[in-house]
Amino acid sequence: MRAKEKATARLMDEWRVKGKPASASASEMAEVVLPAQTNVLGKLLGGHVMHMVDIVAAMAASRHANSYMVTASVDYIDFRNPVNLGEIVMLKAQVNRVFTTSLEVGVEVFSENLLTGERKHTTTAFVTFVAIDEFTRKPRPVPPLILRTSEEKRRWREAAKRREIRLAHRLREKG
Repeated sequence: MRAKEKATARLMDEWRVKGKPASASASEMAEVVLPAQTNVLGKLLGGHVMHMVDIVAAMAASRHANSYMVTASVDYIDFRNPVNLGEIVMLKAQVNRVFTTSLEVGVEVFSENLLTGERKHTTTAFVTFVAIDEFTRKPRPVPPLILRTSEEKRRWREAAKRREIRLAHRLREKG
């Protein structure tokens, strides 16, 4: 085993014992909505929102796992309110639950009108990622999630229900 692989293995052993708090994965990003990102009605394109959701969710997943991450599934994305041309779109992501080699990240998207200061919750999404070992390129374990708040515990419980539905759906497709 090379020195880097040994160091990674030692770090993984430490994480398996200690875990990482959900707050350590918190990731945010923001940008102004420009004309090239909108449809003919001046609303942010849904595909662009999905792209940004995947990016901020990957940031949160990587922060938790300190690993390369690949998107495995998007269980849910709900567009509640449009984001208008010229508004700021803000995304917030955090790991909800860790499984063995995968984890679920919750993402909330908000818009802010620069002229009025009004903020709206525009989108919610849940994205599952798999950790990939830097050397073998195969799935690898991720550190446990330490839950500190009642909100984190609620999100953890709800993530288990979504995973159960996702896995049942996957089995139906194979059958």
